[in-house]
Amino acid sequence: MNTKLLLKTVFLIVLLLLLVLIGLYNRQSVAFVLPPLLTKSVQLPAALMYFVFFAVGLLAGTLLTAGVAARAEAVPARSARATAKSGYCRKRK
Repeated sequence: MNTKLLLKTVFLIVLLLLLVLIGLYNRQSVAFVLPPLLTKSVQLPAALMYFVFFAVGLLAGTLLTAGVAARAEAVPARSARATAKSGYCRKRK
């Protein structure tokens, strides 16, 4: 198994455990105010609001990561043979 993948999985499990603990101990309602987008404040339990922020951040990170990988595969690197055929490299005398 890939070590990097294992560390990412453990990190995600720890974040989810933190999310569960926040849900257990933060049951009071809080007001969320964002004047440019929302005309009135939103009253939600703190744990639910934390979960929404976590989900939005996770989705944004996933989309940004997926976008970078897709671009990297779409533009293949030029091989040495293709570079030599195009005349880009000059031969030494």
